[in-house]
Amino acid sequence: MVDEKAQSPVTTNSTFAEAETVLAEHIEAGTTPAAAAAVVHSDDVIWTCASGRHTYDEDARPARVDDLFDLASLTKVVATATLCGMMIDEGTLDIDRPVQAVIPEFAGDGKEIITPRQLLSHSSGMPAHVNLYKTLRGRERIVEAAIGLDLEYAPGTASVYSDMGYLVLGEMIERVCGNRMDVLFGERVTLAESMYTPDVGQERIVPTEIDGTMRHCLVHGVVHDENAWAMGGVAPHAGLFSTVGDLGQFCRMWLQGGMLDGVRMLSEETVKQLTTREGGVEDSTWALGWDTVSPGGSTSGRYFSSTSYGVLGFTGTSLWVDPERDLGVVLLTNRVHPTRNGEGIMRLRPAFHDAVSETLSRNG
Repeated sequence: MVDEKAQSPVTTNSTFAEAETVLAEHIEAGTTPAAAAAVVHSDDVIWTCASGRHTYDEDARPARVDDLFDLASLTKVVATATLCGMMIDEGTLDIDRPVQAVIPEFAGDGKEIITPRQLLSHSSGMPAHVNLYKTLRGRERIVEAAIGLDLEYAPGTASVYSDMGYLVLGEMIERVCGNRMDVLFGERVTLAESMYTPDVGQERIVPTEIDGTMRHCLVHGVVHDENAWAMGGVAPHAGLFSTVGDLGQFCRMWLQGGMLDGVRMLSEETVKQLTTREGGVEDSTWALGWDTVSPGGSTSGRYFSSTSYGVLGFTGTSLWVDPERDLGVVLLTNRVHPTRNGEGIMRLRPAFHDAVSETLSRNG
């Protein structure tokens, strides 16, 4: 349990009392020791909040709005899909041209027809996840193994969320652009405090799991995802760390149709392309990189419109953007501390988004 002082949120422009209460209740219940959140419109970050402590220890550091969280699979959108969008705009990526044109060894088993569009929308046939870290170390060996994996279904016939597909996609980006993901991200996606292998003080980084099977320590300041860790912390599917403020700016860019404070990062056409549900696979909710609202229940709660798009991370992170309401919501937690076994995050996410939406509705 967390003491009352630790539960008290650190806020700016505190108008979302119900959302703060949701965070405090879930921290008390053990869903996560720490949480931070932001609510944005296209023209501004209107609210930020931090609640809890970095761990459940009584003397643990209180969470702050400038803490860095391990984003896990938010990396797929914040880094990889965004870089793909930039490449589309500059003409260096045709998402319907087979990946094999860039990675010749990505061959056999039907792989010759797989496109970046299918990798982005998780319809490539690649397996969901393989624990490559158990036998391999190093970026080159992990990527080589991913490229050589057998398909699990015919490309374009189903939708299976796949880290392995993003490993292939990341390799394609690096070959076309001639640099590593972390360098490309730092140069092109100009977010001040979003980074791979963070070099800030550990006191600003929220720890994740106590790993008792492989690393035998509290994972703190290095990526939680084991395959990304085996790659040295830089991967297309996981590895980024960031703050709620930085991700709030990222959401503003999408709400502004690819602009951020007068600087164009993506074209309006590409923003629409990446955030519109693909439709090629029946019942798939995936756009390109982004997911969309699931019928019958979504982590974005009850109020996000049908044109909304979002992404979740295994460590307990999420982004949701609703262009119809000019709304972006960032929620970062370290719900995998001390272990990944808790399921409270499945209740926290929709409850938090509902509280935000209801407050906005009351306030007009």
